[in-house]
Amino acid sequence: MNTLKVGDTVPNFSSQDENGNIVTLNDYKGKKLIVFFYPKASTPGCTAEACDLRDHYEVLQEKGYELLGVSADSAKRQSNFKNKYEFPFSLLADEDKTVINTFGVWGPKKFMGREYDGIHRMTFIINEQGVVERVIDKVKTKAHAAQILEA
Repeated sequence: MNTLKVGDTVPNFSSQDENGNIVTLNDYKGKKLIVFFYPKASTPGCTAEACDLRDHYEVLQEKGYELLGVSADSAKRQSNFKNKYEFPFSLLADEDKTVINTFGVWGPKKFMGREYDGIHRMTFIINEQGVVERVIDKVKTKAHAAQILEA
């Protein structure tokens, strides 16, 4: 896994959001951006993480942050996830793993003794110039906003 690190400039990317709109990194130029990667929409850990970010969205916005959630789910699955839990932020349907590979979050995982390749739950905090300021690789799903805000 060749994951982006603090100080790296994030290459521009484009992907489809839950509504089929094209979203690019350039859309967020001049803004602070939180990009959080999660393995699968509507699973318990991913739901807890995204709902925690939803519940603290206003505070994150007051601090100047925009949010983008990313998984390899289809646009329909992302749309259902967003609508069911009323997320105020976009979810990218990165089925071809363009964004996932750009950030380097796809790689070997272990679960219950089984090894497989998948998305690592990670969050990247990107400054107004498109440079990674912080990487959270041990995400606390039920207290993720607090992890982001503690910096």
